[in-house]
Amino acid sequence: MDPRRVLVFRAVARAGSLSAAARDLGWTQPAVSQHLQRLEREAGLPLLVRSTRGVTLTEAGQLLLGRADAVAGQLHMATEEMASLAQLRGGRVRLIAFPSAAATLVPAALKLLARDHPAVEVGMVEAEPPETWRAVREGEADLGLVFGYDGPPPDDGDLTWIPLRVEPVDLVLPPDHPAARRRAVRLRDLANDTWIGGCPRCRQHLVARCREAGFEPRLAHESDDYVAVQALVAAGLGVTLLPRSALEAFQHADVVVRSSATLGTRHVGLAHRPGAENVPATKALIDRLKSVG
Repeated sequence: MDPRRVLVFRAVARAGSLSAAARDLGWTQPAVSQHLQRLEREAGLPLLVRSTRGVTLTEAGQLLLGRADAVAGQLHMATEEMASLAQLRGGRVRLIAFPSAAATLVPAALKLLARDHPAVEVGMVEAEPPETWRAVREGEADLGLVFGYDGPPPDDGDLTWIPLRVEPVDLVLPPDHPAARRRAVRLRDLANDTWIGGCPRCRQHLVARCREAGFEPRLAHESDDYVAVQALVAAGLGVTLLPRSALEAFQHADVVVRSSATLGTRHVGLAHRPGAENVPATKALIDRLKSVG
């Protein structure tokens, strides 16, 4: 049975006549009558007995009216739920962020979102950009905070990229390192140092910058945890490069940070499926992340 005709039948049953239902629906009486005739053909049974005083439901009509009321009730609830989402009285956003963004951008953005739209829920998990990109592309997450060095991450054409910030990459030294006493440090002066890098994928930028400076870095320790990396540096076990947001999230008291344009930049942004920016709750989080980026 056509659900639209079921709802027309309900309007007639509740109004008591075809003419009253037509007025309620804003239709003509012949149009209402045609829908009822087609519905009765679909049902294979008469649903109404018509008279000059209105309509009377048959047994089949009484049974169908109960179902029609349930359908109308569910549609009303769906309408209210959609209105709640549109007015941000509800909604949930699935966010994935890399570690330093999870410690800096995300808390600030979620604080603003909770202030402005407390009914919107955000579920955040932590992951590195390749895993994040895949999860967003496959629909496991709504938004992904990702990065690329010296430019946005490679675009496979499936996702939309929203730039948030471009941050410098800094050199992190032990406090007693000879270069720590100089304001300007050349990377080639550290060719004989021990280096601390991330996993093979994560240290690509560090290795590339060292090679541009004319040497292959001697990597002794490997960690993607910027707190652990700085602890190793503070202990005098090596030097490293870290993006600025990692140092904003946490800076060890016993490290020295030096900046140089030769160390490159990291581009931080959001990735989402096309059209996700039109979902009210997702858009609200995008706007807050842009404001704190």
